[in-house]
Amino acid sequence: MKVMERVSLNELDKRFASGSSLELNALLPTGIQDEIGHFNVFNLLNIRQGAQDKPSEPYQCRTFYKISLLQGHSQIGYPDGIIQLSQPTLVFTTPKMPVTWFPEERQSGMFCVFTPEFFHPARSGVVVDELPIYKSPEHPVFQLQKGDIKKVKDIFEKMQTMIASTYAYKYDLLRVYALELIHLGQQLQSTVMLHPNHSHFARTTSLFIELLERQFPLENPHQRIKLRTAKDYADMLSIHVNHLNKILKETTGLTTSALIGGRILKEAQILLRQTNWTIAEIADSLGFSDFAHFAKFFKSETSIPPGTYRSQAKSLNYT
Repeated sequence: MKVMERVSLNELDKRFASGSSLELNALLPTGIQDEIGHFNVFNLLNIRQGAQDKPSEPYQCRTFYKISLLQGHSQIGYPDGIIQLSQPTLVFTTPKMPVTWFPEERQSGMFCVFTPEFFHPARSGVVVDELPIYKSPEHPVFQLQKGDIKKVKDIFEKMQTMIASTYAYKYDLLRVYALELIHLGQQLQSTVMLHPNHSHFARTTSLFIELLERQFPLENPHQRIKLRTAKDYADMLSIHVNHLNKILKETTGLTTSALIGGRILKEAQILLRQTNWTIAEIADSLGFSDFAHFAKFFKSETSIPPGTYRSQAKSLNYT
């Protein structure tokens, strides 16, 4: 087996600066050598501007840790297999695991790199290798939802602003920002990871069901569900609607629309039985454009109109 070269942080900075329109001094923050350990943050678009593609960058075996936000189609190669990336993804890599990145198109995103000394226990109170994100036997590769994408981008942008500042304690803040990313990764780690494929399907299904259930119960007629169609859910999960449908069909046996419709029907029956809302109010809260549309949906699912269902439920004192 070919031994992969080890590259220092300074050498990484030089390689990324080489062939680009950016000078090395523009990439290296002033005074970084005065700190214990090393830290830097990069924007993929900026550092690769004017440079030729280097498919094996930046995920070969190195002497530092890396936290990356990758956007665009690419692959991450581990010794035990390849993970396909198509959605915004948060990736954690360490010097202990050889990893190669294969971009398939123009990439965007950001990443930070640091040596273990940067998180010296006397300064940070943590030992990097003892953090759950780096101890897990699974590969820490996480597909992000829209809300998490914004959180991650905001943290990286704060890093970029702080590293360029003259604030005397900026590296203390940079440790805090890096730990924010690590803790976010550990929160995502509590759910199913993207690797292998069946885990990706299970996690996507779990996230879909969580989004669906989060819209209920409806507690007053002024509430209205926000996610009504398969596309609404696909957009929230940052996934193509057809791919979401394929995943749900495989894991549940039902289409996305069938699962949404089934949950809406269940809520409609609860509201008809347990509230005095008008049927028009129920229809509106459940996202139907008008009473007729709701009545048609309800009858197609139960064989009786919503008014009849309510009358029968009350006559049976069905609660």
